[in-house]
Amino acid sequence: MKIAYMDDIPAPLLKRLSLQDWLYALLLLVGAVFAFQQYGSFMDGYEVGFLFGAVALFSWLGWQWKPMRPLLLAITLISLFSIYLYNGEQASVNQVFLLKYLISSQSAVMWMNVLFVLAMLTYWLALFSRSIFAGKVASSLVWSAVVMGFVGLMVRWYESYLIAPDVGHIPISNLYEVFILFCLITALAYLYYEGRYATKQLGGFVLLVINAAVGFILWYTFDRQAYEIQPLVPALQSYWMKIHVPANFIGYGTFSLAAMVGAAYLLADRGILASRLPSLEILDDLMYKAISVGFAFFTIATILGAMWAAEAWGGYWSWDPKETWALIVWLNYAAWLHLRLVKGLRGPILAWWALVGLIVTTFAFLGVNMFLSGLHSYGEL
Repeated sequence: MKIAYMDDIPAPLLKRLSLQDWLYALLLLVGAVFAFQQYGSFMDGYEVGFLFGAVALFSWLGWQWKPMRPLLLAITLISLFSIYLYNGEQASVNQVFLLKYLISSQSAVMWMNVLFVLAMLTYWLALFSRSIFAGKVASSLVWSAVVMGFVGLMVRWYESYLIAPDVGHIPISNLYEVFILFCLITALAYLYYEGRYATKQLGGFVLLVINAAVGFILWYTFDRQAYEIQPLVPALQSYWMKIHVPANFIGYGTFSLAAMVGAAYLLADRGILASRLPSLEILDDLMYKAISVGFAFFTIATILGAMWAAEAWGGYWSWDPKETWALIVWLNYAAWLHLRLVKGLRGPILAWWALVGLIVTTFAFLGVNMFLSGLHSYGEL
């Protein structure tokens, strides 16, 4: 029995890697070296560290989740082609057909929005018709939306430097940009679990919250002209932003995913769509895994935010409304995990809790900017 148990232990990751895995990592490294040669003069030491740290991170992600590889390849090739079409001139966006209608930052983001809406409708069609083909089309639409969204952010990053070198910055600095990031992270988290659980029945639920964000992006674009690239305010001119914001939105995205899975759980528990949705056990497990991942990253983001606050404002914690509500969100999900792991609680109570947690998270993310003021006022509507 002991020998059989030892044989079941997987080999260490590095020993399981194939030549294809190493070639993938080498390709990422070559891309990073190329980026450094082209734009190294605009980077400080921290940004160089982030660049090559990203090689290690995305190598690991691509080893663990194979679909990450073609995704990164598509984003890289399309972004580089778009940058090539600009030819160093911002005015090119109105002169080159592909830039104007497809792969400038704003065009790519608009395509992302359209594809997410189509994906949501197709997922619901697949759910009610039990169509395997429609489910595959819906997944393809989400993957396409993710590609276009990341292309939009990458090209926007380049466009910010075309305005002026001192304006250039990573595009995660305002509500317009982080709502795009939210859509992409939530979609990627869903796609990962869709593949892991071999189910497409939850796509329509998760795309509801993504398309709520799409609606905000469209309103913010056309009503507030928020797509215009603005220089960073002094508080955001920090390397902390580059790690704090993505970690925060992995938390927001997975919490939102868990909430929509919780909604599906509550319907299935009442016999609504129960024959079409995954089992309650799968829904419960997915909800738990999503909240666990979100809680880990949100904890990291909160710690990083405190360190950033100490650098920017001279103190780790000031009970600013944004900080206070971040703590409320953290305590909410800490209690959720405690009840599940320590007390063994399961069922509709935790599903309702996850759903209500989305309201708490949304207020911390957006409501604070709308109704409260504080040190984080650079994100107000």
